[in-house]
Amino acid sequence: MASGARAASTRMIASSMLDTPTTPVSLDRMAPSRWRRGAASVSRRSGYEGASDRILRRFGLAIGIAGVIVAVVELPEIAEQSRFVTAGWTILTVTLAFGLFPVLAVVSIASSRQLIQLVSGAAAVSFLAAMAVIPFAYPNPAPEASSVWLYRVLALGVLAAVLAWRPLFAVVYLVAGAALSAFANAVVVADSTPVVWAGDFVRAAGLCALFLWCAIYAKAAADRVDRESAIESRRAAAVAGAAARDRERARFAALIHDAVLSTLLDASRAGTDSPVLRRQAERTLEQLDECRVGDVEPNRLDAQSASGFLRSAVHEVNPGIRFIARRWSGFDDLRLPVDAAGTIAAALTEAVRNSLRHATVPGREVQRTVTVTISAGGIRVVFRDDGAGFDMGQVPADRLGISVSILGRMRQLAGGAGFVESQPGEGTTVTLVWGSDG
Repeated sequence: MASGARAASTRMIASSMLDTPTTPVSLDRMAPSRWRRGAASVSRRSGYEGASDRILRRFGLAIGIAGVIVAVVELPEIAEQSRFVTAGWTILTVTLAFGLFPVLAVVSIASSRQLIQLVSGAAAVSFLAAMAVIPFAYPNPAPEASSVWLYRVLALGVLAAVLAWRPLFAVVYLVAGAALSAFANAVVVADSTPVVWAGDFVRAAGLCALFLWCAIYAKAAADRVDRESAIESRRAAAVAGAAARDRERARFAALIHDAVLSTLLDASRAGTDSPVLRRQAERTLEQLDECRVGDVEPNRLDAQSASGFLRSAVHEVNPGIRFIARRWSGFDDLRLPVDAAGTIAAALTEAVRNSLRHATVPGREVQRTVTVTISAGGIRVVFRDDGAGFDMGQVPADRLGISVSILGRMRQLAGGAGFVESQPGEGTTVTLVWGSDG
């Protein structure tokens, strides 16, 4: 984008090629002056965290914190049952059962997916090991004990297993954990019978199956979001590429008809001594050279092509949305990669769809505008509505339209950035920026 010094003296005008009126614009309007308030921004980072990674990270943090809370809550019962075993066995059992859950919470904040799954798997195995220790720790049943304390918190181990492994392995873990916890219960509780053991197994397996299903379903939904997002981005890039090739073919056909054939026809009629014909031939050769140079980057869009593509994408969702395209005078060097154009278009149309779904205000029509600004080899797309708006801090974690479909796409794009600003009653502004290949 243009620098501040250049912008102070440079006048922004609407490109006549983009069929928009001439409009002077101050650079101050291009700066995100209010984005520090209630704004979600994404800087130019190379890594892209998809929906499945976000779900994994949040599950890991939640399960790790839950392990710590459960350990604190169960302390009275652990102390009560530890009267019948040596202190060493109690410390070993508690450490195996809960020791890795604080670690899981910490690594889930900023570590890699592989490390989170590794720690989660270790926590699941360690929890199962704590179950296996119980029969050795209790040589005799504990009087007045209705169940061993580990039996009641088996869901922790199951959730850790879901986080670390495939669903089939998690189901196997559930069955093994339920059987082992029921056996540990039979060792600790006096007068246990096979019928009681079977009942304990069914209760443990049934309760944990509910947690298992919820976690598996959430992970599967996040995977579907990632797949659909990738498919949509590829489809948009393919459409942009096809449109660019069609425009190039049409431009070249027009050049052949209007310049080359016209020059040859005039030459056949007036000979080669006409100064007008000589200048026309020179101009035709220059245009052919421009076409030859332009073919070096067939997969990049210029200012007119990029604006046209984004206009088509927006109007395909809703033809009534106002679309404005501007460029800085003297700068016409945009070379936007086709895949980048597809990513920007996908994020923009998602913002438009979100506005159409959620920004409705009873009693009046919501105004929606898309403004595309092109300057110094970069592009800035701003979508605004004056609708209902929303509180960014109140968006549920499972609502992935903003975090993944808009900001996530722009974070994935090299040289891209995305911003969302909204306040209840003040409408919403979504800004998408692309400056270079990184």
